Amino acid sequence: MIPKVLLVALGALSIAGCAGSGDSAGNSQSGVTASTAAKGMLALTIQSARGAHRFTIERAETAGEQEKGLMYRTDIPDDGGMLFWPYPPDGGAPRAASFWMKNTPSPLDIIFIRPDGTIARIAENTQPFSEDHLDSGEPVGAVLELKGGRSSALGIAEGDTVSWPR
Repeated sequence: MIPKVLLVALGALSIAGCAGSGDSAGNSQSGVTASTAAKGMLALTIQSARGAHRFTIERAETAGEQEKGLMYRTDIPDDGGMLFWPYPPDGGAPRAASFWMKNTPSPLDIIFIRPDGTIARIAENTQPFSEDHLDSGEPVGAVLELKGGRSSALGIAEGDTVSWPR
């Protein structure tokens, strides 16, 4: 019997292998190929005052995927992250979201996205392992987690637009 802790660690390692940067030879211009799309990866763009910023991110669709998020990850690429969409995972009406950093060793930027694709709030450079709740402040249709500090570095702000294939 494999201890539960080992199973969790193995699961985190297998998911971490999916979070490529999209810079490998042979990738399409968007960084998403047939193999990454099959692993839940997709191209996402944030339009800010400084221009378009492209990411190749994982998609957390199910309640289980959304509950785990980027927990245990230490290898989040600059152009990677995770999109929690649809939010809520049952596909119901948009609602206020609350996230925390429990079991998350890497700082994150948590971007709360309105149903129209505009950014409602950014919780920047969150504190690893914190159990403080980070709230959206209003109903949202999606949440994006990026490597901590990326929003500020790229000039991403509330009101900017996020788009991805739906």
